[in-house]
Parts: sequence; C-alpha cells; structure tokens
Amino acid sequence: MEPIILPSNPLYIALLSAAILTVFLSNACSPDTSPEKKADIKAATAHKSQQGIEDGINNSYARLASKHADICPKLLQKDVDNNTIKRSAEVMVDNYCDYFLYPQTGQHIAVALDNQQIEALLIVPTLHDFANGDYQVASYDRHVIRLAYNGVTYKPQRLVYDVAVTVTD
Repeated sequence: MEPIILPSNPLYIALLSAAILTVFLSNACSPDTSPEKKADIKAATAHKSQQGIEDGINNSYARLASKHADICPKLLQKDVDNNTIKRSAEVMVDNYCDYFLYPQTGQHIAVALDNQQIEALLIVPTLHDFANGDYQVASYDRHVIRLAYNGVTYKPQRLVYDVAVTVTD
C-alpha cells in the first residue's frame, strides 16, 4: 500500500483548514437539541395549533349562536359608538349560558340582569362574581361570562331574561 501524499500548496492547506474549521464551529455553535427536546417542541407547537383551531371553531359557533335567543355559547361584540351590549328576550334552556367577549386590557366589564334568579360570573380567565362589582380586564384574552340559574325552585324549561354587558375604558 502506498502512502497518500497531499500537496503542500499553502492555498490548498488554508482552504482545507477553513473547511474543517467551518464544520467544527457550526457543530459547536448549534443548540443542543436532543430528541426529547425536539419531541417537546413539536408537541407544544401541535397543541398550540390545535388550541387555536378549537378556539376558532368555538368562536364561529358562538358568532352564529348570537343570532339566536336559545343557543349557547354566544359571542358578544361591542359597537364602536356604544359601550353597552344589550340582549333582550334571551332564553336559557340549560342551567347556564356562556357569553364570549374580547375586551382590551384596562377596560371594565359590568353585567346587569333583569332576573334575580340568574347569577353572572366571569369564569375565564379568572373567577369573578359580578354581584361584587365590575371586573377590570388584566389581559387581552377571551373572557367568558357565565349566566347561571341560581333560583330556589326548579328552573323553568325555558327561562327568559334580558342582559346588558357594559364595557368601559
């Protein structure tokens, strides 16, 4: 077997050294992404994507339900020139009805009902009883207001009520 003879040209040696150094540095500077970390990142991305799709479906359904008095959950949208969202002759078929709202950070939400047998609670992103006053929005996120039957007798099959949700700066 004959020995391998490499040319001793300084340019060839410089280019070979640069190529080896580039490979070494690119491997040394790359982040340590183990298979477990890659799987965690992939799972988190898939979950976030799935959650976004589910929220979109829920909001589409709630937007359509807002046109009907007896379908829940409902999406509430404030008019530009009016701070109060009024819903008249709403019909509660189940024991509660959820209303979705997207207020801005720093705004205040207040809920007024015409029926003493219904309680108004904020259940997402935190728990708040509107009987204790209005709620100051801490983050731009979906807020879910739950109107629930809280009477002393059995709930009527179709409980009719009026609700006004006021969003102020």
